[in-house]
Amino acid sequence: MKKGAIVLSLGLAVAMCVPAVAQPSAKAVETIVIDNFDTPDDMEWSWGVRTSRFVADGYPIARFFEGMPNSLKAYRKDSDPAAQVLGVKVAFNRKGDNWFEVFPQDGDGNAYEPEFLGTVTQMDFWVWGANYNYVLEVLLRDANGRVVTLNAGSLMFNGWRNIVVNVPGSIPQRSRLRNGRRNLTFVGFRIRSSVHEAVDNYVIYFDQLKYTTNTLSDIFDGYDLRDSDFGDSDNTSGGSSSGVAAEK
Repeated sequence: MKKGAIVLSLGLAVAMCVPAVAQPSAKAVETIVIDNFDTPDDMEWSWGVRTSRFVADGYPIARFFEGMPNSLKAYRKDSDPAAQVLGVKVAFNRKGDNWFEVFPQDGDGNAYEPEFLGTVTQMDFWVWGANYNYVLEVLLRDANGRVVTLNAGSLMFNGWRNIVVNVPGSIPQRSRLRNGRRNLTFVGFRIRSSVHEAVDNYVIYFDQLKYTTNTLSDIFDGYDLRDSDFGDSDNTSGGSSSGVAAEK
C-alpha cells in the first residue's frame, strides 16, 4: 500500500472519532408563538399604541374582539379559549406622512421587547386589511442594539391575509461578546399611511404572531459557563497583579 493511501486511511479514522456534539443541529427548526391574542389576561405584557403628531382627539384605540381568520378555524379545539384578535383604530386630522406603532408594553406602560429564541428565519402573522393605501413594517432590535425595519408589504387588501416576512441573515442576532446581547428582540409593528390616502377612520386587526427559528443554533459545548459568577459584580477597579488561589 502506498504511503499516501495509509495517511488518508488514518485521517478518515480520526475524523470518525470526532464527537458529534461539536456541531449544533441544523434541523432543530421550530415555530414559536409570541402571542395568539386569545388570552390577553394571562400575558406578562400587553399591547400599546403610539402615533405621530396630528392624531385626532380620543385616538388611538386598542381593544380585543372575538374572531379569527377562517383559515385557522380548522385548527381549533373544543377545549381552546374563545378566539380573539387585537384591533386598533386611529384617526388623524390631516393627510401626510402619518404613522402609528403597535408594540408590547409592561404593566407600567413602558415598551417591552420579547426575546426570540435561536436564530430567526421568518416572522409569520395574520393581518386584517381595510384596503387603504398604507404599508406595514416589522421592527426588530439586533444584537448591536440597532432597530431594524423589515418591509411587510402593502395593506391594500380586504380582510385577513397571512403575512410571512423573511429575516435576512445579514442581521446580527447575537453578539460575539460574552456580555453582549444574545437574542434578537421584537420591537413592534409600524403602519404608515400614503401621503394622499384618507386618514380619518382607519382600522387594523392582528392575529397569530409567531416566528420560525433554529433553536439550537447558539448552543455550543460549554455554553452554560457564560454566566458563571466570579464574585466580582461590585468590583469596578482594575485587578491586582498579585496571584490568587481559586475559590472552591
